[in-house]
Parts: sequence; C-alpha cells; structure tokens
Amino acid sequence: MEHFASILLLLFVAISVVLTFQRMHVPTSLGYLLVGVILGPHTLGPTVTVPELETLAEFGVVFLMFTIGLNFSLPQLQALRHQVLGLGTGQVAFTTLLVGLIVWLSEVPAASAFVFGAVFAQSSTSIIASLLSEQGEDNAKHGRLGLAMSVFQDVTAVPFLVIIPVLGTSVAADVLAGALGWALAKAVLAFVLVFIAGRWLLHPLFHFISRRRSLEMFTLAVLLVALVAAWATNSLGLSLAFGGFLAGMILGETEFRHQVESSIRPFRDVLLGLFFIGIGMRFDPAAVLPIWHLAMLGALLIMAAKTLIVAAMVRRMGVALQDAWRTGILLSVGGEFGLALVAIALDSKVFDLRQGQVAITSVLLAMVLGAVLVRFNGAIASRLVKARPAETGTTPELQEETGRQVVIGGYGRVGHAIAVLLHSSGIPCVAFDTDLARIAQGKQDGIPVSFGDISDPELLSAIHVERSSLVVFTIDCSDTALRAISHLRRMYPQVPVIARARDLKASGQLLEAGAIHAYPETIEASLRLGATALKILDVPTEDIDEVIQGVRNWGYKPVL
Repeated sequence: MEHFASILLLLFVAISVVLTFQRMHVPTSLGYLLVGVILGPHTLGPTVTVPELETLAEFGVVFLMFTIGLNFSLPQLQALRHQVLGLGTGQVAFTTLLVGLIVWLSEVPAASAFVFGAVFAQSSTSIIASLLSEQGEDNAKHGRLGLAMSVFQDVTAVPFLVIIPVLGTSVAADVLAGALGWALAKAVLAFVLVFIAGRWLLHPLFHFISRRRSLEMFTLAVLLVALVAAWATNSLGLSLAFGGFLAGMILGETEFRHQVESSIRPFRDVLLGLFFIGIGMRFDPAAVLPIWHLAMLGALLIMAAKTLIVAAMVRRMGVALQDAWRTGILLSVGGEFGLALVAIALDSKVFDLRQGQVAITSVLLAMVLGAVLVRFNGAIASRLVKARPAETGTTPELQEETGRQVVIGGYGRVGHAIAVLLHSSGIPCVAFDTDLARIAQGKQDGIPVSFGDISDPELLSAIHVERSSLVVFTIDCSDTALRAISHLRRMYPQVPVIARARDLKASGQLLEAGAIHAYPETIEASLRLGATALKILDVPTEDIDEVIQGVRNWGYKPVL
C-alpha cells in the first residue's frame, strides 16, 4: 500500500498524456516516454518510484516479441531467409563499422567507438511495430521487410552482450572467440528446445484447452507459454525477449495464432507502456545542456547511417526504390536495446559517464525524431523518388488480396457452403470457429479456418478486420452475432456485414444492430421450395425472382 498513491498518479498522468497524443495522432509510445520524463527524478514535480513496475515493464517487450513471432513463423522466416539473414546481418555489421569509424576519428578510444557503433545500429522493434500497426502498413512489403530486419537485430545483438563486457578488460582473442561461440551455441540450443516443445507440447496443450471453450483458461495458457519460454532463454544467459519471440514463432504455425494474439494484446500494450515510461525516467534534461550538440549529431548519425545503409542494401536485393527508401526510414529509429547496451558498457567501464549520457540522449532523440519519420515514411519516400503519394501504400498484390478478403464467423454447414462458393469464385476468405472438428474439416477442404471467437473485439482488431471487403456471420447464436455486429458498426462502419438469422425476429434484431442483410433461414428455405415449385410449373425465371425479391422487400410480410 505504500506505493498505492504513486500508482494512481502514474495511471492518471498516463491516461491524460496518451489520450492527448491520440487526439493529435502522435504515436502513443512517445506519449509514454513523456510520462516517464514528467514523473522521473530529473524534473520538477512528483516522482514515481515503484521498483516492481520496472520488473513488470520488462515483460512488455517479451509480449511484444511474442506477438511479432506469431507473424514470423518458421515457414515465413524460411521464405525470407536470404533477404532477412543477409540484410539483417549486413545492416548491423555495416552500421557498427561505419559509426564506430566516424566516432573513432573524433578521438574516442577504439573500444568506446565500437560500442557507439553497436548501440547506434539497434532499432526499436516496439516503435516500428506499433507505428506500422497504427498506420496499417504491417502487411506492406516495406513493413514486413523492415520489421523482420528489426527483429533479427535482437538476435544479432546477442554477440554484443558477450563482447562489450570483455572490452573493459584485457583478454586474449581466443578467450573472446570462445565466449562468443558459447553464446551463439546457447541461442541455437534455446531455439531447438522451444521448437521441440512447440511441436510436442504446445499444439496438444492448446487443443486440450480449446475443447473446454474457456477463453479465461486459453488466456492463462498463452501467458504461461510466453513466460516459460522467456524464463528458459534467460536461464541460458540470453534475453527474456528472445524466448518470447521463439514461442510466438512456434505458435504462429498453428490454427490458434489469431486468438493467441488477441489474448496477449491487452497485457502487451499495458506493460509496453510501462517499459517506455521507464525509459523516459532515465532522461535528464539538465545533463543534456552541456552535450546537446553531441547528442543531436549522434541522433542525426543514427538516422542517416541506417537509412542510407538499409536503403542501399535493400535496393541491391532487387526491391523497388520507393520500398527501399521506406524500409530504410523504418530502421532509422533508435532502439531500446541500444540503451541496454549502454548500461552494460557503463557497468563494464567501457563508457565513462559523459559518453554514456551522450549515447543515451542520442538514442532517445533518434527514437522521437525517427518515430516522426516513420509516421511520414510514405510521403518522404515519394518525394525522394518523385513518385505520386498514391503509390506509397501497400504493394499491388497485397492491395488486391486484402481488398477482397471475406471474413466468415462460424464454419458450420452455412459457413462451409459460403466458403466453398467464395473459394470456387477465386475470392480469398478466412473463417473462424471455436470447434476443433470444424477447424480440422476446414483444413481438409482447403479453406483457412482458424481458432477464434468472432465476437471478441481483440480478435477483430488482431486480424485487421477493417481491411476486409465483407464480414459474414453464420453462427447459430444470435446474442454472439449481435455483440459482434454492434462492435463492427461502432468501430468499423465502412465494412459491410451480412448475417444468418434463425427466424424473422432474429433477422430484425441483426438488421437493427447494423447488418445490411440478415436472411431468416426458415423462411428462406420455404421461399426456395416455393420457387422450385413455380419453376416446375413453367413460370418464367424472371417472374419467380421478382416475386421472391418482392417478398423480401416487404419484410416477408406476404408469407407471414
């Protein structure tokens, strides 16, 4: 209870600042940074010090990496292995060498210059992922490529965790090489352990829990899996976030991916906000004044070096020039992992206090300024290549796919029939159901059916339902359909919704909730039977269609 007042103050300031930033269409991550500055020990006013919150905040990054892993499963990483592995390794190596050389030429010791290069090479996966999600660019070519490279940075940063501490001491080259090899071996071991556990334990576990039809137990299982994976990698001397990423990557191959993401999202967003607040509390405005020029030069060096290096490398891989520039701009953001490397360098005496403050301030400025560049990456890239703004969206093939995709709620007999009709017409669709037998049937039918409760607002947000051309509700439960349609009409009014209704009363309720069509199946079956009778009696097809449509237009009153 001693920290209760501090927690209330933290929540009040966070809500006030973040709501203001949202109204101004400014990234919420920057709002959390400002909250940290306001409530930090280096500014006037109240100071919030709750040690337990710092520990909780670390899991925000774990859950973020977990959700990113869901979108980069093994098959996807294998398809991107030439691009991501080559580009990711090259970006970190070239940026470290270029920045390190520039800093060394400014008469900074070689060890410190190397650490500056390693720190500046990092990009904030959390800022990139959140901004891409807010801007609807996470499935665009530059979005997926930039996010994949950013994720890979966290893997390539593992050697720095070994190299930087030993730079503060004089050790032989063979000792350094042995320590580095051992760290990489542990990373491979962690991957193998999580991979085996995923194949032999996670899939049966989620099948067992799904049969209970309890979202509460499902959410608890998701939290358990993410935290156990983080604990496993941390026990091996690796980062907590690396374990979260591996667990998400394994679950990303299963039919539970969308529901897993919707279950973890509330925890991720809250804890990630705490993480950014913690970063903001490290910022000391008074200490910036003597070194502001160095910090600004450092921030500009971070953004310019990574933008140019990444754009050049991506362009050489055959990516369009505009997408190459947009990818480079995404990676220009400073990274929170760079701040962790600064802390290690300070503890290892590789950095003195002044160098550490310059590095921290440079990264923070690059996070703020880089986030602004990411927000306008399309407009900036279009000016650089003199392209029309309309060309800066997602790639044509993605536009075609997402522009016509249909979401089907329920894969029973009605949902199955609709999915087959759409599939045979070449229209992409995705269905959701909570019955594992129906999900298995969908796999046999060649229809993408995932586990998920279609009335869950978090699920609708996770699948980006706003990009769909149509949502079809075929579930038998009217109450569930009513909740989902009401939420869609309130949050995504541009998406058309049609629904199946058991009777005329349910049809009226669904129409009132926001469905543009809600066909009562009992009456519709009678109409189709009557239409068949008229056809056998040689009534013209045009007349039959006119009569049937007339009945519908009059609210089925002629047949009641």
